[in-house]
Amino acid sequence: MTAQRGPQLEEYRRRRDFGHTSEPKGGRRPRTGARPAFVVQKHDASRLHYDLRLEVDGVLASWAVPRGPSTDPRDKRLAMRTEDHPLEYRDFEGVIPEGEYGAGSVVVWDEGTYRNLTERDGHEVPPGEGLAAGHLSIWIEGRKLSGGYALTRLRRPGREAWLLVKRADEAADPARDPVAEQPESVLTGRTVEEVAAGRRSRRSRAR
Repeated sequence: MTAQRGPQLEEYRRRRDFGHTSEPKGGRRPRTGARPAFVVQKHDASRLHYDLRLEVDGVLASWAVPRGPSTDPRDKRLAMRTEDHPLEYRDFEGVIPEGEYGAGSVVVWDEGTYRNLTERDGHEVPPGEGLAAGHLSIWIEGRKLSGGYALTRLRRPGREAWLLVKRADEAADPARDPVAEQPESVLTGRTVEEVAAGRRSRRSRAR
């Protein structure tokens, strides 16, 4: 993994006024030898959606998933590619102010690490190369999500559209709906509604 390169975050920084938003500007170096991180953030912006972010080449490659991730392999979830985010964003939880890009409340809905399973002709393909080629296969180890997932780019004009699909493995569960059943943050126990209302972490209130 390399450090967060400036050009990768140019669009992210151009869209934000860091004197107004508490979102991180970026600059953290990747953790040497650590397994790459993933995070899913529930984001109540103009439309409620879930942001999937994978640590790839020193930044968080990002997709907006309108319906959120599924544990049912039959579900094909649309995932719209967005700008790369800095590594620090995986810990971001709070309210993006009105007038800022993506204004609304954000919680860390799930987080953990992932393993790259992307292959071509029996050889591992690095995540950055898989991303450029339009296909990633990963094994997620999170608090709410686990197992294999595939991301595949669609051939569509306009915005970059992908599909997020759960692999049929031991972690698949067609009867489970994690988005509906577990709406709260894995960091603070808060919902996006509680964050928007300025309520403190449930865990801090319990002390």
